[in-house]
Amino acid sequence: MKHGFYSAATKLLAVGALAAWLQPAFADTVTPPSVPDGLGVEEGNRPFLVGHAFGTQNYICLPSGAGFAYSLFTPEATLLDDRGEQIITHFFSPNVDPSDNGNIRATWEDSRDSSRFYGSVVKASTDARFVASGAVAWLLLSRAGTEPGPTGGDRLTKTTFVQRVNTAGGVAPSTGCASSADVGRKAFVPYTADYVFYRAARGD
Repeated sequence: MKHGFYSAATKLLAVGALAAWLQPAFADTVTPPSVPDGLGVEEGNRPFLVGHAFGTQNYICLPSGAGFAYSLFTPEATLLDDRGEQIITHFFSPNVDPSDNGNIRATWEDSRDSSRFYGSVVKASTDARFVASGAVAWLLLSRAGTEPGPTGGDRLTKTTFVQRVNTAGGVAPSTGCASSADVGRKAFVPYTADYVFYRAARGD
């Protein structure tokens, strides 16, 4: 019995040691996605978080040139982690960074600590080798501003870039915005996407 006890204890210690060794190797590890030309992130940055978005791209019919067209006024999306738990919300809001003069930016707010990242579009792509038919463009956004949460939360304040990839749906309707009678009409178009968050690579 004594031999059996020590054998079991040794196995438990070995499993615990293996878990402790594996955790640093796999914790906080995200593989950069393959993306169209121009959507790659600058060297010196690495992905640290992925959110799977479910929501709508919201459009309003407005005059455009000599005619009328739908214009995006905000996305509304919830980002989930791989376990299906909400981690972030996504929408448009004024950037709090004074240097940006209150411009409306794509915004992501952490559901846990309320920190925010404000993004500015660097490039969009509808490359058919990556982007599905009828899907909104893939995007690369750079940091236009960040904001800590009310209690100092900072998970998203470390973000330097965001990629929108693996999109489905979300394209503005092709009908319903053709005359002055349609001005002000809104369309809420379902979409899904993955958002990949990057931060400056650590030296360790």
